Amino acid sequence: MNVKRALISVSDKKGVVEFAKQLKGMGIEIISSGGTAKVLKENGIPCKEISEVTGFPEILDGRVKTLNPKVHGGILARREESKHMDELKKHDIIPIDLVAVNLYPFEETSRKYLDKKEKGIPEDVIEDIDIGGVALLRAAAKNFNDVLVISDPVDYETVAESIKKGSLDAGFRRKLAFKAFRHTAYYDCLISSYFCLDKFPEYVTIPLKKVSGLRYGENPHQEASLYADTSQPERPTLISSKKLQGKELSYNNYQDLESAWRLVQEFDKTACAIIKHSNPCGCAQGSSLLDAYKKALSCDTASAFGGIVSVNREIGEDVANEIVKLFTECIIAPKFTDEAKKVFSAKKNLRLLEQSVKSSKKPLIDLSTYSLENGMLLQDRDNALHNEIKPATKRQPSEQELDSLKFAWKICKHVKSNAIILVRGRQSVGVGAGQMSRIDALKIAIEKMKEVKYQFNDEPLVLASDAFFPFPDVVNESYKVGVTAIIQPGGSIRDEDSIKAADGHGMAMVFTGMRHFRH
Repeated sequence: MNVKRALISVSDKKGVVEFAKQLKGMGIEIISSGGTAKVLKENGIPCKEISEVTGFPEILDGRVKTLNPKVHGGILARREESKHMDELKKHDIIPIDLVAVNLYPFEETSRKYLDKKEKGIPEDVIEDIDIGGVALLRAAAKNFNDVLVISDPVDYETVAESIKKGSLDAGFRRKLAFKAFRHTAYYDCLISSYFCLDKFPEYVTIPLKKVSGLRYGENPHQEASLYADTSQPERPTLISSKKLQGKELSYNNYQDLESAWRLVQEFDKTACAIIKHSNPCGCAQGSSLLDAYKKALSCDTASAFGGIVSVNREIGEDVANEIVKLFTECIIAPKFTDEAKKVFSAKKNLRLLEQSVKSSKKPLIDLSTYSLENGMLLQDRDNALHNEIKPATKRQPSEQELDSLKFAWKICKHVKSNAIILVRGRQSVGVGAGQMSRIDALKIAIEKMKEVKYQFNDEPLVLASDAFFPFPDVVNESYKVGVTAIIQPGGSIRDEDSIKAADGHGMAMVFTGMRHFRH
């Protein structure tokens, strides 16, 4: 492949002068447009203006510059096709062998307005939708057998060296073409996502940008990487948290951290959640963060080993000294004091993440995804908590019971189904998660409760269930261990059986009108 002529038209001018000098030094003619041509000439690099090639001036404030047969014919002509080359001669079109283009900064511009996009599309966002640049990249990438295409300034040096060495093999050209198509696909995805206000359109594209590679996936034989959805407004999320120390996060760490961080967001008062395998093994509110941590830990000390700690208050030295007594994988908090950081620094592998909990910014369309083989499920994220809480039994819960029931319900929402949560005060004392039957979930929660060592001040024992009771067995068995009040969605055709059982035991039961399955 012989590179005689290059078209350079870039929005990001980083490295372009040095690259153009290298091309000129190899005797390659440069064609350029607009701002790029100006920069090159200011740096003493002669180039031919695009209007000299097309015989037509740039029009419509630069909206139309390169959309011309003189340009695209020179890029798309197949060099081995004599018919193509004869047509170039007939129409006085010169071949273009290299195209270096990067696009208007739509991503950066649109991000300024992501949380306001439902109010209309600003003019500067419209103007940063690149047309000609995308067409140039796609044309050059399509004809990669004959044309080098550069969409990333990172590749300038490699391409220049390859031209010098004459090492422009098909694999190298195809790799450049792939980067160009990937770049334009991502670019179009950003634009379509910005324009879209439909929750479930016929076609879905999600602009994902790689944040980092991961050591491996759920298991060592699986590869994995982390990606961020760039169509969402900037706001506190796990992905945007700041890692202060510790080894790299794993796939499983991210899953557990997401569960931990979302659970602790449910609480306005001082709270702590300890997560293992995406389920809380303990969650509590306390008079202080140290009190909340100790209460959360006491729910299931054994399972907390190697878990994730999430809190909604700044971690100080006292809490840090307590946490380091137990092996912990990660801690996420709004902030850490300098004294706490010093304590944690002794645990070199412990990951500390800093992220605020609450945010006024919310995505316009907030969906959760689940991967299927050759497909994906999309649904609204479960951001709701309950409908009206209605008493279902003759006895209504006391004020103290109701407060504990509401606390238990918040935890229950974040536990894998079937889920049963036992609570005293504002502290979980038993968690039964991910069971095939609800009564088995209760049995596990009861077994966990037997191990709790924390002291209680006569707080009543209450129960939360993520879905309704098809039978009264949970009511009957929970009464035997001292449960006095229950919160559940209701809605079973056998609700009356459970209500009758609760009434017979003098228990209070309330319905939320909303279930929280978590598969």
